[in-house]
Amino acid sequence: MRIIDTERIPIMVWTEQIEEGALVQAKNLANVPYAYDHIAIMPDCHQGYGMPIGGVMAAAGAIVPNAVGVDIGCGMCAVRTSLETMQKSRLKTILEQVRQAVPVGFTHHKHDQDEGYMPERKGDLPVAEREYGSALRQIGTLGGGNHFIEIQKGSDGRIWIMVHSGSRNIGKQVADHYNLVAVRNAEKWDTGVPKAWQLACLPEGSKEAKLYQGEMQFCVDFAFNNRKLMMDRILEIFSVQYKGDIAFDPMVNIAHNYAARENHYHRSLFVHRKGATRALPGQTGIIPGSQGSASYVVRGKGNPLSFMSCSHGAGRRMGRKQAVRELSFNEEVRKLEEKGILHSIRSKKDLDEAGGAYKDIDKVMADQEDLVDIVVRLAPLGVIKG
Repeated sequence: MRIIDTERIPIMVWTEQIEEGALVQAKNLANVPYAYDHIAIMPDCHQGYGMPIGGVMAAAGAIVPNAVGVDIGCGMCAVRTSLETMQKSRLKTILEQVRQAVPVGFTHHKHDQDEGYMPERKGDLPVAEREYGSALRQIGTLGGGNHFIEIQKGSDGRIWIMVHSGSRNIGKQVADHYNLVAVRNAEKWDTGVPKAWQLACLPEGSKEAKLYQGEMQFCVDFAFNNRKLMMDRILEIFSVQYKGDIAFDPMVNIAHNYAARENHYHRSLFVHRKGATRALPGQTGIIPGSQGSASYVVRGKGNPLSFMSCSHGAGRRMGRKQAVRELSFNEEVRKLEEKGILHSIRSKKDLDEAGGAYKDIDKVMADQEDLVDIVVRLAPLGVIKG
């Protein structure tokens, strides 16, 4: 970790290199009046909207929608199975059946899902109520971008199942609505933050902040239920394939886009984690790699300098359009097939999610040895992406 001390508060950075755009955003964060003590930048950081992905900001007296992002509650879940091996033919069959059971990309369910899968609605949720009908067809769907379903072989000798997904369109609608509210009221609230920084806030205690907190929590709960429903349907496929001769450990779950009230440095603060994962002492977490690279189950060390956080993945090293433009389709496919991975790169447009578009996950893990301990290393066997 190194410290940048040129701004109003220090910036603590867990990487040797940080792209210019992300650095500018980190400096902006360090100069907003509600940022408290220091800013923490994880080793997977890259430029986002307003706040870099892989950033952690503790705020006093305010909550910032753009410091949470549009995929509220996005996160990881994983289940360890009793299986020690899996034949490639069986793996192909399972992946085909998962694709039939779990819509991916922009595809939703054709019919409403049972409302019992949806989170409980608490308090005033104007945006969530408006989007509730659409969400009934999105619950249990993967989405696109960097979301994935992966079957993996662990360093513990077991087969694992991992799902990465979030709150789908309902999270984006909530994020966009309350960021717009913050922008429109910026002059009235007089925070002194330039509009160009994209860090408009909702003052703590305001009606708008209370509404956002309730809706954000609904989206976090929706994202969890979304992952769990997909995982339940995947486990059912495994159970049928193995005729019940299989056991599953309890699901591990961790989110990486949210703001939560926590106590740090003897003060109650809103800790914003945007593409960062909570890593409390002894807490089990998940840090995924890119398509074709390892993922990790980790145990948090509770480092106070990172506000008890760690990275949420490998982090992009190039933008999506740049990856499609510059990466070699044949080379990316060759690297995956040499490892025997059943992958999701079918055409050049899929290169936006190729391994070459991401940072080296092993370097990212080495950069945060003071934040987490590795529990299990997970090597990919088969991948489904949107």
